[in-house]
Amino acid sequence: MKKIAKHSLVAVLFAGLGFAAQVQAQAPAAGTSVYAIDARGVVARDNFGDCWRTGYWSPAAAAQDPNGCTCDKDILPKEVCEPKAGAAATPAAAGVKPAAEKITLSADALFDFNKATLRPEGKAKLDELAEKVKQIKLEVIIAVGHADRIGTDAYNQKLSEKRAASVKEYLVGKGVEANRVYTEGKGKKQPVTGDKCKGSKKTKALIECLQPDRRVEIEVIGTK
Repeated sequence: MKKIAKHSLVAVLFAGLGFAAQVQAQAPAAGTSVYAIDARGVVARDNFGDCWRTGYWSPAAAAQDPNGCTCDKDILPKEVCEPKAGAAATPAAAGVKPAAEKITLSADALFDFNKATLRPEGKAKLDELAEKVKQIKLEVIIAVGHADRIGTDAYNQKLSEKRAASVKEYLVGKGVEANRVYTEGKGKKQPVTGDKCKGSKKTKALIECLQPDRRVEIEVIGTK
């Protein structure tokens, strides 16, 4: 398993019970790179030589960034980083349409509360996704697990990673190549409920209020 760490990953929303996808990409300001730039004006890298991504990063945004192919060539569409000579080099000219979708699945729809084993309903949702993937030339799927704030940081980190891994395992079982699926767990570091939910005791009301934070975000990148 190749794991992408320290980065924000996402691109087509699979909300509720249907496959209604809606793009929810956050665009950086004009002239702003989706990678961290140091004082020398070059991309900052960690101790492993990997580029540091900002909160604006997504595969779609990286494909438009001048540093994208240097930092993330392995997960960007081949047409972006290895264009052919002539007019046929562009996807539009060649009749190839980039496909980027971000799907957010409610973790409660996939798993029982506090669990990482897929429920029958969750498998049905992933079956729909697997069928959708068959309609494109797949480049990569990125699955990112999230948890609510109930429990310790370490526990929620592990839970989010296990949930993302369960999604990968199921999709691989449906025919998706394992090396095309990247997983990551964000724990409880990226809640979407903000300060809406009050209290700290694990009450039924708090669990229900924090439901949007328990989610798995799946990004599908490919060409049609």
